Amino acid sequence: MIGDGKELERFFSKSTSQRFKRGETILRAGETPPGVFYLKKGFVRLYSVSESGEELTLMIFKPGDIFPISWAVADSPNNYFLDAMTLCEMWRIGRKKFVSFVSENPDELYELIGKMMVRLLGLLRRMECLVFGNAGVKIASILCIFVEAFGRETAGGLLIEVPLTHQDIADLVGIARETTSLEMGRLKDKGIIDYSGRTILIRSLTRLKRESTKSEAG
Repeated sequence: MIGDGKELERFFSKSTSQRFKRGETILRAGETPPGVFYLKKGFVRLYSVSESGEELTLMIFKPGDIFPISWAVADSPNNYFLDAMTLCEMWRIGRKKFVSFVSENPDELYELIGKMMVRLLGLLRRMECLVFGNAGVKIASILCIFVEAFGRETAGGLLIEVPLTHQDIADLVGIARETTSLEMGRLKDKGIIDYSGRTILIRSLTRLKRESTKSEAG
């Protein structure tokens, strides 16, 4: 039977508790992680930085997520930055204790593997839109992915619960912030989405998906 994550939560709850303010760096590229983190509250951004200083967001973690898994399980070097997107609360435990726990609790390990596979599929979809899509397709595609991962039904539509600025979205799809703002404005004018500050509401997921599959010529 696959675990529900509750045992992992109880396991981490007995460990060190930490808080990070919005914008605070949790881990820098090249640093050895101080342990394995379990995110209790908030959102964390994992990203890389090019030699010219450009940022590319690779993943956003939500409550219940654990990181950095590749370092914890395979002892892979940490090549990415981790920043708090909001006020974050998390537990941290030593790598050896974590590995010992998942080795003794295979159901929880299967739960972790399942989450990792979902994230991998999301990354593959992003790679497709980055390679094949124009700016409009990239924006629509990443919003569709975020609805699946962070969407919550409301009276007005699907609310993306992770707070995102236009710069955050630009960093996710590798285009300029100005272009992102233009495309977001176009979707808003069409009545497909609405946004205010860092809050994004999807008014028509059907139409947004249609936008995500348009060709350059379309």
